[in-house]
Amino acid sequence: MNVKRTFGTVLTILGIIGLIYAGYGFTKQTVQFRELAVIGVISIIFFVSGIGLVKNTKDEA
Repeated sequence: MNVKRTFGTVLTILGIIGLIYAGYGFTKQTVQFRELAVIGVISIIFFVSGIGLVKNTKDEA
């Protein structure tokens, strides 16, 4: 398995976990808004970059 594809998968999973955490925090209002906004933005960046790495990396047999 390619290292870029593995790193992209890890970034995607981290992004999903961060988005779930931010969404849960927004609904429960357990943490301050600024902290949740920062976590949400970083998670979106991780998610998009991870998807981009997985999508644009070619398979090598």
